[in-house]
Amino acid sequence: MGWFSKTDSNFFLSTVTPGIEADQGPKVASYLGIVNGEAVIGANIFRDMFASVRDVVGGRAGGYERALSGARDAAIQDMVEAAREMGATGVIGVDIDYAVLGEANGMMLVAASGTAVKMA
Repeated sequence: MGWFSKTDSNFFLSTVTPGIEADQGPKVASYLGIVNGEAVIGANIFRDMFASVRDVVGGRAGGYERALSGARDAAIQDMVEAAREMGATGVIGVDIDYAVLGEANGMMLVAASGTAVKMA
């Protein structure tokens, strides 16, 4: 399993594809196709104001971190739901990307993608 491998009772998520090393790890019964999920968050004035203070005095921008964490979780959940709609029991090769959107860079996109699979 990869550095990001997670299972719940009925679903498998992994950043790596199983079976790279012969006879190791979980097995894929069938590949169903690419799935993705996206979440866009906007930066509000209060979060921006406190982040600019952090830029001056140093430290972490907790509000931004919590917002990004929530957006990442939402993107992954959307991807998992899309996979389940295809009849998948897992998603492998999961990739999470971040991008700044908008003219004033006031929005952040979090996108999760991977290959929906039925695990053996």
